[in-house]
Amino acid sequence: MKPNQMIINAMINNTQSDLPSSEANKTAIYQLRQQLQSQCPELDSGAWWLLGTEGCHLCDIAENLIVQLQSVLPTAYQKLDIIDLDELTMMEFSTKIPVILTSNARLDYPFSILDLQQLAS
Repeated sequence: MKPNQMIINAMINNTQSDLPSSEANKTAIYQLRQQLQSQCPELDSGAWWLLGTEGCHLCDIAENLIVQLQSVLPTAYQKLDIIDLDELTMMEFSTKIPVILTSNARLDYPFSILDLQQLAS
């Protein structure tokens, strides 16, 4: 298994490591964001990333929630279409989207505006 795939699997399966879970989670998110940014260099490392795909109604709902949040709390985000990722990564997220990745957290759908507010604070 490739190292990048191990990182993705750890994030998806919430695999435990020797680190405390919050530190392991932050490390896994950091590594996942690095891997995604290596595939899509145009991604802003300071923004939230909304992973989804065209034609996904849940992704549209997730984006609308972010737009609602922006009306009360400035939040930069970028959409990342999983179709632009390598096949292995795309397949890993194909049944998980929409997913929001911040610099230190991951939020899988379903989520609400309240979840986004907590994520932003």
